[in-house]
Amino acid sequence: MKELQAICDAYHKVDFSKQKAALATVVRVRGSSYRSPGARMLITDDGKWTGSISGGCLEGDALRKARQVMTDKQAITVTYDTREDDNNIFKINLGCNGVIDVLLEPVDPADKYNPVSLYEGLLGLDETAALATVFSGHPDLLGRKMLLKNTSMVQNINHPDFINRLGNDLLESLETSRSRAESYEVDGEVMEVFIELIQPPIHLMIFGGGFDARPLSLMAKKLGWSVTVTDECVAHIAPVFFPQADQLSLCHREFVDREFAISANTACVLMSHNFEYDRDVLKKLLPTNTPYIGILGPRKRFDKMRQDLAEQNIQLSEKDWDRIHAPIGIDIGAETPDEIAIAIIAEIMGKFTHREAGYLKFRSGPIHRRDTSSDQVVKEALM
Repeated sequence: MKELQAICDAYHKVDFSKQKAALATVVRVRGSSYRSPGARMLITDDGKWTGSISGGCLEGDALRKARQVMTDKQAITVTYDTREDDNNIFKINLGCNGVIDVLLEPVDPADKYNPVSLYEGLLGLDETAALATVFSGHPDLLGRKMLLKNTSMVQNINHPDFINRLGNDLLESLETSRSRAESYEVDGEVMEVFIELIQPPIHLMIFGGGFDARPLSLMAKKLGWSVTVTDECVAHIAPVFFPQADQLSLCHREFVDREFAISANTACVLMSHNFEYDRDVLKKLLPTNTPYIGILGPRKRFDKMRQDLAEQNIQLSEKDWDRIHAPIGIDIGAETPDEIAIAIIAEIMGKFTHREAGYLKFRSGPIHRRDTSSDQVVKEALM
């Protein structure tokens, strides 16, 4: 979402009376690549770009092809074969061992369906949206989209049966939390569509405005997360301590559930160093659907909290055990506030991406989540 925000900001700085622009989007990866499907880059005809579609190796060629897209005002899809093969047509030869499809679309501010304007409408959402983009098939349909957000549908595809099938698959993607490429037969022609989940930024709620909360707030903002810091002591939440935070709130523990909208996109961190405050806030968070509750301090401290709650006839469920992390953070030997902030941020990212922290060299599968059907295609091509 941070990259999408940067692209939207850059879009508004373009003087379209003098310049042209195009948007490049990774729509499918078979095998390995530096960026995953959904990576984007806004390109202007003066050779500048915002965002990225690779580690810097594909951007130059994409820029050249984008100029043609700007001139023709017609979307195209370019396939880059980055496998180690002297005969590959693009001569990329990067040894990434993957095939990458990139959709290049002209950006016209006068078109209400222009991709950047469409994405800009997603920035303020607090729930996941699903987007379908045609990237292969009839040239007139390339770049056409269907967007499902807040149970409403926006689309510029004029084919009722195709619309119905896409709508069903968008709903399925929201249920399964999976992006993928799909093929559809429409009037005897095969259309390939990138079905993408667009997640809102993580909302980090920090309970306790001590000095060690400051680097945590700063790092979360660097990642594009939304950050709220709350405390019962007004001196702890002075703006000078948290200049990047989206919200600073003086709130008594008894009103936490009333003052804050805590959703499935909210990560809660309890780090006030006040045992009773953290315990009482934990009690307020248990009925919410936050997927992550991190508590600073040793395990014995949390055990005492659990004991106090049990005396109030509050028992932790299996779901609670899964989302409560105490002690907080992944084990990297962190000691200083900055190091602890890194450990906490990494753990929250792992929670929201459904990944367990560990050395990538010990991971037997792909580093990034891929469309398994696409990976099978490239495996067969490599055999």
